[in-house]
Amino acid sequence: MFTAKKLLWILKEKGELWDGSYFREKILLENVVPFLRDPNNVLVVGEAVFVHDKAHCMCTIATQQLLKAQHIEFWGNNVWPGNSPDLNTAEHIGAIIKNEVEARMLEEKGPGRYSVETLRRNLEIVLLSLENRNELFEDLLCSYPSRLKAVREAHGRHTDY
Repeated sequence: MFTAKKLLWILKEKGELWDGSYFREKILLENVVPFLRDPNNVLVVGEAVFVHDKAHCMCTIATQQLLKAQHIEFWGNNVWPGNSPDLNTAEHIGAIIKNEVEARMLEEKGPGRYSVETLRRNLEIVLLSLENRNELFEDLLCSYPSRLKAVREAHGRHTDY
């Protein structure tokens, strides 16, 4: 997740299941909620809006009740449109990460170039390089109104975003 000030990376370990319970306990309560309450991470504590990607663990009633109990503003199932990567800024960041990691992997040479360790190292390098790209995150956040307009004009179908 990201805000206009900071990034929070939570990497899934091999074999971990992100079911609803794990998501609420480990991801939200141990990581996301403290992150959003820290003024070093967000522009204004209490002003951040949690936006999910419609993954089952994120849009369950139990998760929405937890966010409400934690006083975290969120866009619930009644607000957030289904399957709309044009409106999900995190999808744009995911594409940037994928492209940059892929470019680094293509530059790798030698017998270990396709190893999990090489992939993990390149992913960590890319993630660290993004931590100080505040202008990228500000641009993505500020582009939301124009992306929303484009989705509305396309009646929810594909846009150029």
